[in-house]
Amino acid sequence: MNNVLIVHAHPEPKSFCTALAHAAIEEFEDRSCSVTLSDLYAQRFNPVASANDFESRSDPDYLVYSLEQRHGLKQGSLNAEIVREVDRVLAADTVVFVFPVYWFSTPAILKGWIDRVFLSGAFYGGKRIYERGSMVGKRAVTAITLGGRDHMFGPRALHGELVRGMMRHFFQGTLGYVGFDVVEPFVGYHVPYCPDAERDRIMSDWRAYIATLDQQPLMKMPDLSKFDDVFRPLE
Repeated sequence: MNNVLIVHAHPEPKSFCTALAHAAIEEFEDRSCSVTLSDLYAQRFNPVASANDFESRSDPDYLVYSLEQRHGLKQGSLNAEIVREVDRVLAADTVVFVFPVYWFSTPAILKGWIDRVFLSGAFYGGKRIYERGSMVGKRAVTAITLGGRDHMFGPRALHGELVRGMMRHFFQGTLGYVGFDVVEPFVGYHVPYCPDAERDRIMSDWRAYIATLDQQPLMKMPDLSKFDDVFRPLE
């Protein structure tokens, strides 16, 4: 059985973005998957990384967050909210992210979830990145919504490239970095302004995307065999 975690970040329960998340639950459950939902706004997830994330510290006088993540992981002293989300990711074969684009980026609550949950030592560390990262063998799927029209995004378009440009920090610098197989994302354009018929089409396309997920292409990530032991390019 495929275990699926859906990480959803939208503040309005009646939004179209939230409807996409609920449709994903339906589609995966129809395929006999075990589905867990992390609805970050509904959970009132705390996005602020701080010293309060650790019950004990390796250095109580100076906070190096990534080092304290490693210490907390080893000592079992991480905040319970973090442990819950980490366990959900580790149990999942597929992690689905559903969120709107805010200011060329993810919503702050999702960025904070990443900061607190993608633990140094557990998800990555040292040379354990990309195809050596701890999430190797897991798949990351993303549905994003935004207000812009599709013609605003592309190599020569007003805003430049969406996935490999403004959102590269998320797809490569976060998901690919820790080793996920990153599926080319699903994008819903102009969502706050389009007519109901267009929203129906986007929803239908999203359900079809999930139904053909195994055939969706993966994003290309850096090949570590082309770099030396300190990640200098070999060519």
